[in-house]
Amino acid sequence: MPVGDASGLEDRVAVRSLLAIILSAVFVSVMTQSLINVVVPVIGEDFEASEGQVGWVITGYLLVFAVGIPLYGRISDLYSLRRTFSLGLLGLAAGSVVCALAPNLPVLVAGRILQAAGSSAIPALGFAAIAGVLPPGKRGSALGLLSSSVGVGAAVGPVIGGLIAGFADWRILFYGTLSLALLLAVAAWCVLPDMALGGDATKNRSFDLPGGLFLALASGLALFGVTQGQAAGFSSASSWGSFLLAAFSALLFAWRIRRADEPFVSPSLFRNGAFLAGALGAFFAMFANLSGLVLAPFLLSGVNGLSSIGVGLALVPGAVALALLSPVAGQLSDRIGARVPIYTGLLIMLLSVLFLSSFGAGASAVLVAVGMLGLGIGFAGVNSPAANATAATLRGGETGVGLGIYQMLFFLGGGFGPAIAGAFLAARREIGAGALNPFYSLNVSPYSDAFLVVAVALLIAFAASSGLKAHVKE
Repeated sequence: MPVGDASGLEDRVAVRSLLAIILSAVFVSVMTQSLINVVVPVIGEDFEASEGQVGWVITGYLLVFAVGIPLYGRISDLYSLRRTFSLGLLGLAAGSVVCALAPNLPVLVAGRILQAAGSSAIPALGFAAIAGVLPPGKRGSALGLLSSSVGVGAAVGPVIGGLIAGFADWRILFYGTLSLALLLAVAAWCVLPDMALGGDATKNRSFDLPGGLFLALASGLALFGVTQGQAAGFSSASSWGSFLLAAFSALLFAWRIRRADEPFVSPSLFRNGAFLAGALGAFFAMFANLSGLVLAPFLLSGVNGLSSIGVGLALVPGAVALALLSPVAGQLSDRIGARVPIYTGLLIMLLSVLFLSSFGAGASAVLVAVGMLGLGIGFAGVNSPAANATAATLRGGETGVGLGIYQMLFFLGGGFGPAIAGAFLAARREIGAGALNPFYSLNVSPYSDAFLVVAVALLIAFAASSGLKAHVKE
């Protein structure tokens, strides 16, 4: 529901306070996801665990995070934003306590799962709150700031994690997350409105738990299948079996929302061409962005021989560009519509990836940094305008669940991309054939080929985004 429909939210100070809480919470949520990545090897040594075992510190978090987003999105339509947002932050805090005190790896993984169960509420409710509180035509800047928080959190997390772990025990990271989550939970309870974002349209509706669980299982099993495919091969029983179960869960979800009196989401949402265009475009744009952010560090460390600090410095310009330009792109989408910034951003991303495939892989680290800068600039043009355009396609009663599904697909793209690009990289290494790119002339053709996979994803994002509406309606 727009600002004007909620008592007390017309005041600019109240809106700014709401945005400050949401932006800070999203930053902490995303930072928590990436904070631990750089210290996973140290955790493995401390608990004497294999790479596969300690990998569940990351995988377990991602699985629950992807599952939780659409559920919280629907909850925000039906129940108080203040209570659900604060509850999510308290869940993040509780998980941080478990992680900080974990005596062994299984307890640490359980703590990470609890963290994700709370943390997944934050981006889902954050995007839905902005779409529900601010009217169409005024959301772009706020969504851009939210996208900046996501980008900065993802970029800063590994840097902070590496620096702190270099001087202190890795458990300190979780105490820091605990402190931030508790402070934000108190602030959220004091500032956020005590209202359901679905408004009167969903006032008497019940929560369709079976429908929500079928959707959650479909997304979680799909992500598990792709992570298993990366680890054990996509021909492994664990990988293709997960994909089959994910497809079966998706069919059950489709059956349920057509049969239930009060479905998790109306089937009409999936007949909304503009919504599907925005969601699919975001999936493949995130697929490309995260693939690049995973391929580039492997390239810079394995081929160019850079240290962890050197790799981080090479990626900083792209992260800074994403943080600075996302609000500008969001504001621009309010003024001239979403298509121009999205198409421009996708074009810059595509040219940057083709540059990396043709001239960057195996060349100077400076050229790789230039290519990644272009990727960050381009993604800034896509991220917030796509969310803005997608939010504009949703009715009041579907704002939360619609943006929850949008965010679910967004983060699934981030899970699928690195796994598929990494598996393709490994396959091309094993074959040992020449580069697929006719313009490539250096000696690390597998990386050149892997960046071509990213380029294909961007072409699909172009095609999907053609279904977006030209302008955000006032």
